[in-house]
Amino acid sequence: MSGRIPKKRVLATVAAVMGIAAWQAPAASASVPLQYTTNRYVGSAVAAAYLASETDYRAVLTREFDNVTPENEMKWGTIEAVRGQYDWSGADAIVRYAQTHHKTVRGHTLVWHSQLPDWVGALPADELRRVLRDHVTTEVKRYKGKIRAWDVVNEIFNEDGTWRDTVFHQKLGEGFVADVFRWAHAADPHAKLYINDYNIEGINPKSDAVYNLVKTLRRQGVPISGVGIQGHLSIQYGFPGQYRENLARFAKIGVETAVTEADVRIPTPPDAAKLATQASYFGQLWDGCHAVRKCVEFTTWGFTDRHSWVPDVFPGEGAACLFDENLRPKPAYFALNP
Repeated sequence: MSGRIPKKRVLATVAAVMGIAAWQAPAASASVPLQYTTNRYVGSAVAAAYLASETDYRAVLTREFDNVTPENEMKWGTIEAVRGQYDWSGADAIVRYAQTHHKTVRGHTLVWHSQLPDWVGALPADELRRVLRDHVTTEVKRYKGKIRAWDVVNEIFNEDGTWRDTVFHQKLGEGFVADVFRWAHAADPHAKLYINDYNIEGINPKSDAVYNLVKTLRRQGVPISGVGIQGHLSIQYGFPGQYRENLARFAKIGVETAVTEADVRIPTPPDAAKLATQASYFGQLWDGCHAVRKCVEFTTWGFTDRHSWVPDVFPGEGAACLFDENLRPKPAYFALNP
Protein backbone atom coordinates (compact mmCIF):
# COMPACT_ATOMS: atom_id res chain seq x y z
CA MET A 1 0.00 0.00 0.00
CA SER A 2 1.20 3.44 -0.84
CA GLY A 3 2.68 5.22 2.14
CA ARG A 4 3.00 2.13 4.32
CA ILE A 5 6.37 1.01 5.71
CA PRO A 6 7.54 -2.45 4.61
CA LYS A 7 6.99 -5.14 7.23
CA LYS A 8 10.65 -6.10 7.59
CA ARG A 9 11.71 -2.52 8.21
CA VAL A 10 9.04 -2.08 10.88
CA LEU A 11 9.97 -5.35 12.57
CA ALA A 12 13.61 -4.37 12.60
CA THR A 13 12.81 -1.00 14.17
CA VAL A 14 10.47 -2.43 16.78
CA ALA A 15 12.84 -5.28 17.52
CA ALA A 16 15.64 -2.82 18.12
CA VAL A 17 13.49 -0.82 20.52
CA MET A 18 12.51 -3.98 22.35
CA GLY A 19 16.06 -5.27 22.48
CA ILE A 20 15.34 -8.17 20.13
CA ALA A 21 17.84 -9.03 17.43
CA ALA A 22 16.74 -7.68 14.04
CA TRP A 23 14.94 -10.17 11.75
CA GLN A 24 14.43 -12.61 14.63
CA ALA A 25 10.80 -13.42 15.38
CA PRO A 26 10.10 -12.46 18.99
CA ALA A 27 8.96 -15.03 21.50
CA ALA A 28 5.22 -15.22 22.13
CA SER A 29 5.63 -13.53 25.48
CA ALA A 30 7.34 -10.58 23.78
CA SER A 31 5.37 -10.47 20.53
CA VAL A 32 5.39 -7.34 18.41
CA PRO A 33 1.99 -5.60 18.36
CA LEU A 34 -0.11 -6.63 15.37
CA GLN A 35 -0.04 -3.20 13.76
CA TYR A 36 3.73 -3.51 13.30
CA THR A 37 3.76 -6.99 11.77
CA THR A 38 2.30 -6.15 8.37
CA ASN A 39 1.96 -3.55 5.63
CA ARG A 40 -1.83 -3.90 5.75
CA TYR A 41 -4.03 -1.79 7.96
CA VAL A 42 -4.88 -3.81 11.07
CA GLY A 43 -8.03 -2.75 12.85
CA SER A 44 -10.84 -3.54 15.21
CA ALA A 45 -14.41 -2.45 15.64
CA VAL A 46 -14.66 -0.36 18.81
CA ALA A 47 -17.32 1.10 21.07
CA ALA A 48 -17.05 4.65 22.37
CA ALA A 49 -18.40 3.68 25.79
CA TYR A 50 -15.66 1.11 26.39
CA LEU A 51 -12.99 3.49 25.12
CA ALA A 52 -14.12 6.00 27.72
CA SER A 53 -14.65 3.66 30.67
CA GLU A 54 -12.18 0.75 30.40
CA THR A 55 -8.51 1.66 30.56
CA ASP A 56 -7.31 -1.89 29.83
CA TYR A 57 -9.55 -2.08 26.74
CA ARG A 58 -8.20 1.23 25.51
CA ALA A 59 -4.61 0.21 26.18
CA VAL A 60 -4.79 -3.02 24.19
CA LEU A 61 -6.59 -1.32 21.31
CA THR A 62 -3.98 1.44 21.20
CA ARG A 63 -1.09 -1.01 21.35
CA GLU A 64 -2.26 -3.55 18.79
CA PHE A 65 -4.21 -1.76 16.05
CA ASP A 66 -3.71 1.15 13.66
CA ASN A 67 -7.29 1.35 12.36
CA VAL A 68 -10.64 1.58 14.15
CA THR A 69 -14.22 1.03 12.98
CA PRO A 70 -17.11 2.46 15.03
CA GLU A 71 -19.24 -0.56 15.87
CA ASN A 72 -22.58 1.29 16.03
CA GLU A 73 -21.83 4.97 16.46
CA MET A 74 -21.98 5.93 12.77
CA LYS A 75 -25.10 3.94 11.86
CA TRP A 76 -28.16 5.92 10.84
CA GLY A 77 -30.26 4.63 13.72
CA THR A 78 -27.69 5.97 16.18
CA ILE A 79 -26.95 9.36 14.72
CA GLU A 80 -30.50 10.35 13.68
CA ALA A 81 -33.03 8.19 15.50
CA VAL A 82 -35.45 11.14 15.41
CA ARG A 83 -35.60 13.02 12.15
CA GLY A 84 -33.53 16.17 12.29
CA GLN A 85 -32.09 15.42 15.74
CA TYR A 86 -28.47 14.32 15.48
CA ASP A 87 -26.26 12.59 18.00
CA TRP A 88 -22.65 12.60 16.84
CA SER A 89 -21.17 12.15 20.30
CA GLY A 90 -20.03 8.55 20.00
CA ALA A 91 -18.73 8.88 16.45
CA ASP A 92 -16.91 12.09 17.30
CA ALA A 93 -15.28 10.45 20.33
CA ILE A 94 -13.93 7.58 18.24
CA VAL A 95 -12.61 9.92 15.54
CA ARG A 96 -10.92 12.08 18.19
CA TYR A 97 -9.34 8.99 19.72
CA ALA A 98 -8.06 7.92 16.29
CA GLN A 99 -6.58 11.32 15.56
CA THR A 100 -4.93 11.54 18.97
CA HIS A 101 -3.34 8.11 18.55
CA HIS A 102 -2.48 8.42 14.85
CA LYS A 103 -4.90 5.74 13.69
CA THR A 104 -7.06 5.61 10.60
CA VAL A 105 -10.85 5.21 10.69
CA ARG A 106 -13.14 2.97 8.68
CA GLY A 107 -16.59 4.58 8.55
CA HIS A 108 -19.40 2.09 9.10
CA THR A 109 -21.98 2.21 7.60
CA LEU A 110 -23.83 4.78 5.47
CA VAL A 111 -26.67 2.70 4.00
CA TRP A 112 -27.97 -0.45 5.67
CA HIS A 113 -31.44 -1.90 6.01
CA SER A 114 -30.82 -2.75 9.67
CA GLN A 115 -30.46 -0.33 12.58
CA LEU A 116 -32.44 2.07 10.43
CA PRO A 117 -34.67 4.71 12.04
CA ASP A 118 -38.36 3.79 11.83
CA TRP A 119 -39.21 7.11 10.20
CA VAL A 120 -37.06 6.37 7.15
CA GLY A 121 -39.07 3.35 6.06
CA ALA A 122 -42.32 5.32 5.98
CA LEU A 123 -41.10 7.87 3.43
CA PRO A 124 -42.46 7.90 -0.14
CA ALA A 125 -39.91 7.19 -2.86
CA ASP A 126 -39.17 10.76 -3.93
CA GLU A 127 -38.71 11.94 -0.36
CA LEU A 128 -36.67 8.84 0.54
CA ARG A 129 -34.23 9.64 -2.25
CA ARG A 130 -33.79 13.23 -1.02
CA VAL A 131 -33.39 12.12 2.59
CA LEU A 132 -30.91 9.40 1.65
CA ARG A 133 -28.81 11.89 -0.31
CA ASP A 134 -28.88 14.33 2.58
CA HIS A 135 -27.95 11.60 5.08
CA VAL A 136 -24.97 10.40 3.06
CA THR A 137 -23.78 13.92 2.28
CA THR A 138 -24.16 15.19 5.84
CA GLU A 139 -22.31 12.30 7.46
CA VAL A 140 -19.48 12.07 4.95
CA LYS A 141 -18.92 15.85 4.94
CA ARG A 142 -18.82 15.94 8.74
CA TYR A 143 -15.82 13.63 8.73
CA LYS A 144 -14.25 14.75 5.46
CA GLY A 145 -10.53 14.11 5.57
CA LYS A 146 -10.84 12.04 8.75
CA ILE A 147 -12.15 8.76 7.34
CA ARG A 148 -9.81 6.58 5.28
CA ALA A 149 -12.55 4.28 3.95
CA TRP A 150 -16.34 4.07 4.15
CA ASP A 151 -18.62 1.04 4.04
CA VAL A 152 -21.06 2.86 1.79
CA VAL A 153 -23.64 0.13 1.26
CA ASN A 154 -23.95 -2.88 3.52
CA GLU A 155 -25.52 -6.32 3.01
CA ILE A 156 -27.66 -5.75 -0.07
CA PHE A 157 -27.77 -9.35 -1.35
CA ASN A 158 -29.41 -12.59 -0.22
CA GLU A 159 -27.47 -15.86 0.01
CA ASP A 160 -28.67 -16.95 -3.45
CA GLY A 161 -27.38 -13.75 -5.03
CA THR A 162 -30.74 -12.02 -5.39
CA TRP A 163 -31.28 -8.49 -4.13
CA ARG A 164 -32.33 -8.19 -0.52
CA ASP A 165 -35.88 -6.83 -0.18
CA THR A 166 -35.12 -3.55 1.60
CA VAL A 167 -36.89 -0.22 1.68
CA PHE A 168 -34.15 1.20 -0.56
CA HIS A 169 -34.49 -1.52 -3.20
CA GLN A 170 -38.28 -1.49 -3.03
CA LYS A 171 -38.69 2.25 -3.51
CA LEU A 172 -35.56 3.32 -5.37
CA GLY A 173 -34.58 0.26 -7.37
CA GLU A 174 -31.10 -1.08 -7.97
CA GLY A 175 -29.86 2.35 -9.01
CA PHE A 176 -29.71 3.57 -5.42
CA VAL A 177 -26.33 1.89 -5.03
CA ALA A 178 -24.68 3.94 -7.78
CA ASP A 179 -26.34 7.06 -6.41
CA VAL A 180 -25.01 6.70 -2.87
CA PHE A 181 -21.48 6.02 -4.08
CA ARG A 182 -21.58 9.16 -6.20
CA TRP A 183 -22.99 11.24 -3.32
CA ALA A 184 -20.34 9.93 -0.92
CA HIS A 185 -17.56 10.66 -3.41
CA ALA A 186 -18.83 14.19 -3.95
CA ALA A 187 -18.82 14.76 -0.18
CA ASP A 188 -15.24 13.48 0.27
CA PRO A 189 -13.38 12.76 -2.97
CA HIS A 190 -10.36 11.30 -1.15
CA ALA A 191 -12.12 8.64 0.94
CA LYS A 192 -12.09 5.03 -0.27
CA LEU A 193 -15.61 3.74 -0.87
CA TYR A 194 -16.60 0.11 -0.33
CA ILE A 195 -19.51 -2.27 -0.69
CA ASN A 196 -19.57 -4.59 2.35
CA ASP A 197 -21.23 -7.97 3.02
CA TYR A 198 -21.01 -11.26 4.90
CA ASN A 199 -20.72 -14.82 3.55
CA ILE A 200 -18.80 -13.56 0.52
CA GLU A 201 -15.41 -14.85 1.66
CA GLY A 202 -15.38 -17.66 -0.89
CA ILE A 203 -16.79 -17.98 -4.40
CA ASN A 204 -20.53 -18.60 -4.17
CA PRO A 205 -23.78 -17.10 -5.54
CA LYS A 206 -23.66 -14.18 -3.13
CA SER A 207 -20.06 -13.22 -3.86
CA ASP A 208 -20.80 -13.69 -7.57
CA ALA A 209 -23.59 -11.12 -7.23
CA VAL A 210 -21.23 -8.66 -5.55
CA TYR A 211 -18.57 -9.31 -8.19
CA ASN A 212 -21.00 -8.74 -11.06
CA LEU A 213 -22.40 -5.57 -9.47
CA VAL A 214 -18.92 -4.14 -8.91
CA LYS A 215 -17.99 -4.83 -12.54
CA THR A 216 -21.16 -3.09 -13.68
CA LEU A 217 -20.57 -0.09 -11.43
CA ARG A 218 -16.99 0.23 -12.64
CA ARG A 219 -18.14 0.18 -16.26
CA GLN A 220 -20.58 2.96 -15.42
CA GLY A 221 -17.84 5.09 -13.91
CA VAL A 222 -19.21 4.81 -10.38
CA PRO A 223 -16.46 5.69 -7.84
CA ILE A 224 -16.31 2.36 -5.99
CA SER A 225 -12.91 1.60 -4.50
CA GLY A 226 -13.31 -1.83 -2.96
CA VAL A 227 -15.18 -4.76 -1.51
CA GLY A 228 -15.44 -5.38 2.22
CA ILE A 229 -15.47 -9.08 3.05
CA GLN A 230 -16.74 -9.31 6.60
CA GLY A 231 -15.24 -12.62 7.72
CA HIS A 232 -17.79 -13.72 10.33
CA LEU A 233 -16.93 -17.43 10.51
CA SER A 234 -17.78 -20.43 12.71
CA ILE A 235 -15.65 -23.52 13.30
CA GLN A 236 -18.85 -25.57 12.95
CA TYR A 237 -18.60 -24.98 9.20
CA GLY A 238 -15.67 -25.52 6.90
CA PHE A 239 -13.41 -22.65 5.98
CA PRO A 240 -14.84 -20.88 2.89
CA GLY A 241 -13.73 -22.43 -0.37
CA GLN A 242 -11.74 -20.48 -2.96
CA TYR A 243 -11.12 -17.60 -0.57
CA ARG A 244 -7.85 -16.47 -2.14
CA GLU A 245 -9.25 -16.93 -5.63
CA ASN A 246 -12.18 -14.71 -4.66
CA LEU A 247 -9.89 -11.93 -3.44
CA ALA A 248 -7.80 -12.27 -6.59
CA ARG A 249 -10.74 -11.91 -8.96
CA PHE A 250 -11.74 -8.61 -7.38
CA ALA A 251 -8.15 -7.42 -7.70
CA LYS A 252 -8.22 -8.27 -11.41
CA ILE A 253 -11.10 -5.86 -12.00
CA GLY A 254 -9.17 -3.10 -10.28
CA VAL A 255 -10.71 -2.81 -6.81
CA GLU A 256 -9.30 -3.27 -3.34
CA THR A 257 -10.54 -5.84 -0.88
CA ALA A 258 -10.54 -5.68 2.89
CA VAL A 259 -11.42 -8.14 5.62
CA THR A 260 -13.69 -5.81 7.58
CA GLU A 261 -15.38 -7.69 10.44
CA ALA A 262 -13.42 -10.85 11.18
CA ASP A 263 -14.32 -13.12 14.08
CA VAL A 264 -14.50 -16.89 14.43
CA ARG A 265 -17.13 -18.19 16.83
CA ILE A 266 -16.88 -21.56 18.55
CA PRO A 267 -19.33 -23.70 20.53
CA THR A 268 -18.92 -22.83 24.18
CA PRO A 269 -17.19 -23.62 26.42
CA PRO A 270 -13.92 -23.34 24.50
CA ASP A 271 -11.23 -25.99 24.81
CA ALA A 272 -7.78 -26.44 23.35
CA ALA A 273 -8.97 -28.22 20.22
CA LYS A 274 -11.64 -25.61 19.45
CA LEU A 275 -9.20 -22.77 20.03
CA ALA A 276 -6.69 -24.42 17.70
CA THR A 277 -9.30 -24.67 14.95
CA GLN A 278 -10.27 -21.06 15.55
CA ALA A 279 -6.63 -20.06 15.23
CA SER A 280 -6.39 -21.93 11.94
CA TYR A 281 -9.39 -20.04 10.53
CA PHE A 282 -8.02 -16.66 11.62
CA GLY A 283 -4.67 -17.59 10.14
CA GLN A 284 -6.20 -18.52 6.82
CA LEU A 285 -8.10 -15.23 6.67
CA TRP A 286 -4.92 -13.31 7.46
CA ASP A 287 -2.64 -15.25 5.11
CA GLY A 288 -5.14 -15.10 2.25
CA CYS A 289 -5.33 -11.34 2.53
CA HIS A 290 -1.55 -11.10 2.49
CA ALA A 291 -1.38 -13.31 -0.59
CA VAL A 292 -3.29 -10.74 -2.66
CA ARG A 293 -1.63 -7.35 -3.09
CA LYS A 294 -4.88 -5.39 -3.30
CA CYS A 295 -6.20 -6.81 -0.02
CA VAL A 296 -5.28 -3.77 2.04
CA GLU A 297 -6.88 -4.21 5.46
CA PHE A 298 -7.57 -6.82 8.13
CA THR A 299 -10.11 -5.65 10.72
CA THR A 300 -11.74 -7.76 13.42
CA TRP A 301 -15.24 -7.19 14.79
CA GLY A 302 -14.07 -6.38 18.26
CA PHE A 303 -10.90 -7.77 19.74
CA THR A 304 -11.98 -9.13 23.13
CA ASP A 305 -14.54 -11.78 24.09
CA ARG A 306 -15.55 -9.43 26.90
CA HIS A 307 -17.65 -7.42 24.46
CA SER A 308 -18.33 -9.73 21.53
CA TRP A 309 -21.73 -9.56 19.83
CA VAL A 310 -21.71 -13.30 19.12
CA PRO A 311 -23.31 -14.83 22.25
CA ASP A 312 -26.36 -12.58 21.94
CA VAL A 313 -26.95 -13.52 18.31
CA PHE A 314 -25.76 -17.15 18.26
CA PRO A 315 -26.78 -18.84 21.54
CA GLY A 316 -24.31 -21.52 22.55
CA GLU A 317 -21.47 -19.95 20.58
CA GLY A 318 -18.92 -17.35 21.54
CA ALA A 319 -15.23 -16.81 22.37
CA ALA A 320 -14.91 -15.40 18.85
CA CYS A 321 -12.13 -12.82 19.27
CA LEU A 322 -8.34 -12.65 19.40
CA PHE A 323 -8.27 -11.83 23.14
CA ASP A 324 -10.26 -13.43 25.95
CA GLU A 325 -12.45 -11.61 28.50
CA ASN A 326 -9.36 -10.69 30.52
CA LEU A 327 -7.58 -9.34 27.44
CA ARG A 328 -5.13 -12.23 27.28
CA PRO A 329 -4.11 -13.16 23.72
CA LYS A 330 -5.52 -16.47 22.51
CA PRO A 331 -3.98 -18.96 20.05
CA ALA A 332 -5.76 -17.06 17.26
CA TYR A 333 -3.70 -13.97 18.08
CA PHE A 334 -0.48 -15.92 17.69
CA ALA A 335 -1.69 -17.36 14.39
CA LEU A 336 -1.50 -13.79 13.11
CA ASN A 337 1.62 -12.88 15.08
CA PRO A 338 3.82 -15.97 15.42
